[in-house]
Amino acid sequence: MRGRSRAGSAKSRRRKQPTSKRASGSEAARPRCSSAANQEPEVARVKRELAQSRQEQIATTNVLRIISSSSGSLGEVFETILENAVRICEAKFGILFRVDDGVVHAVAALGLPPALATFMQGRHRPGPHTATARAIRTGEAIHIVDFRKEKGYLEGDPMMVAGADQGGIRTLVAVPMLKDKVPIGVIGIFRTEIRPFTDRQIALVQNFAAQAVIAIENTRLLNELHQRTVDLTESLERQTATSEVFQLISSTQAPVQAVLDSVAANAVRLCEALHATIYLRDSEFVVIRAHSGPLGRTPIGTRQVPHNKWVTGRVVLEGRTIHVPDLQSDDDYPEGKEIALRLGHRTTLGVPLISNETAIGAILLRRREVRPFNDRQIALVQNFAAQAVIAIENARLLKELRERTEQLEVQSQEVVQLNQQLERRVADQVGEIERMSRLRRFLPPQVADLIVASGTEKQLGSHRREITALFCDLRGFTGFSESSDPEDVMALLRDYHAAIGEIVIKYSGTLERFAGDGVMVVFNDPVPVENPELQAVLMALEMRDAIGALIETWRRWGHDIGFGIGIAHGFATLGTIGFEGRFDYAAIGTVSNVASRLCDEAKPGQILIAPRVLTKVENAVTVEPVGEFALKGIRRPMMAYNVLEASTSKLN
Repeated sequence: MRGRSRAGSAKSRRRKQPTSKRASGSEAARPRCSSAANQEPEVARVKRELAQSRQEQIATTNVLRIISSSSGSLGEVFETILENAVRICEAKFGILFRVDDGVVHAVAALGLPPALATFMQGRHRPGPHTATARAIRTGEAIHIVDFRKEKGYLEGDPMMVAGADQGGIRTLVAVPMLKDKVPIGVIGIFRTEIRPFTDRQIALVQNFAAQAVIAIENTRLLNELHQRTVDLTESLERQTATSEVFQLISSTQAPVQAVLDSVAANAVRLCEALHATIYLRDSEFVVIRAHSGPLGRTPIGTRQVPHNKWVTGRVVLEGRTIHVPDLQSDDDYPEGKEIALRLGHRTTLGVPLISNETAIGAILLRRREVRPFNDRQIALVQNFAAQAVIAIENARLLKELRERTEQLEVQSQEVVQLNQQLERRVADQVGEIERMSRLRRFLPPQVADLIVASGTEKQLGSHRREITALFCDLRGFTGFSESSDPEDVMALLRDYHAAIGEIVIKYSGTLERFAGDGVMVVFNDPVPVENPELQAVLMALEMRDAIGALIETWRRWGHDIGFGIGIAHGFATLGTIGFEGRFDYAAIGTVSNVASRLCDEAKPGQILIAPRVLTKVENAVTVEPVGEFALKGIRRPMMAYNVLEASTSKLN
């Protein structure tokens, strides 16, 4: 930078030199002496600019470091951005707003006068003449040199009057925080004297605004990832617990007590309860039959008369789920309130065991702290209650079977039929579990999960939908397979399939076809995908990078192999094809053929996309036209475009 400044200064000096050849030597020397005399201010200016640039770089680095180390909390990021913006831009104070449907609320502030800070609490809809509203409306930075001359202030806009009279604002800059060209926030910095901000200072605040958007997006993605991880973990635990109980139920040797003990233990663990108790109805009594957790003074086998003033009694008598967030503050249950004060129970959940529309018992969960059970936990306990009823009913059937066998030997055929009935029920349950496993094994993960979640296979029926199809294969694979040992071919395919398989799952694609080195992936079916064309192109770019690394390895081994991709968008007919025991999910239509033909035309490393795909992704990627192709099976030549790279700034 210093070199460029001197060069610029030298050019300036040369422009000021007299051009007359008749100038004397002393006259020609005067400009050089004058330039030398002015050199010191120029050096000072350069030093000042260097110092300012260094401050800006340090501030940007600090913000980026905070963003990268943030674990989901935006407060520290916003405060760091404001502190650096106010300090470097020589402002008096600053505010960072979040925007929601035209309404703003301050999420961070630095140095606000107390009166203005009090006014800015809560949510506000800024008037149309405020800098905040104008920045939101235009998506551009708003620079106001003299706040008190603004139309909104003169007309008495509350926010502007408060800013001027309570905050002393005179000069300000409001910069929008834009995500996909939509304002999601505003950064405002303020001076209490009339002193315009420089273009460089405004640009710095705009840079901070962009970094704030990155931090917000990072936090959203982290929170979504965390929530998805939590959901998947909870789902796996619920499935494991349900499978454990089902296995006990399906085992004719397992006593009903083992099922009840497993239900109680799993309910405590998965619902984060202090303890769980299972009551079964016996005439006019309820009896404690299973328990997990600290039992206190009520051992298993205790008989109690159900009463409609305590939770268990109401659940059994009314046959409905009862959830009490805090026993100590619920006047509907005076006895429960007394128990809560004595034993320290606060949140309570009671779920009935229903058989033939009659409550035969209840599951009761308690927590010491006030922390209501969520909907998933309540649904899980209700599922456990249903399984407990199945176990009880199975035990009752087995008992009746034994009694009838002992007492009525002449009716042996009826006993056999009852036994077969029980075995069919068990077989149906086991068959359902096997069906789930088979679906996940022979169908794409998205299709299998969708069917299991819905409980029906209607999604597999033939239907028509608009999809994006991606076809990819290896160049030179045929020659390689003909000249190589089968073991080498299989090893290469394993590496190739493993690399692209993980990427397909990452981008929510449905693997439609796996044929040697040829792979077909579709988007938007059976699981809808937002902007399937962009998903397909982004996946193709990541595939190209991943396979590019493998190609370099293969080349070092002496194999000349390339990789090409074709992408098209249009309507197709989709559904399952195959036979019992082996099904595939297929997409049939011109869109599949176009993707395959474009892949055939692609040179190694190219990603060829059809014009319909280009219209949906041209703002997110950089492409180059490669000309028209006469594709087999397509009447007219088609223009194709090669995707070069993703436009990072546009994606953000």
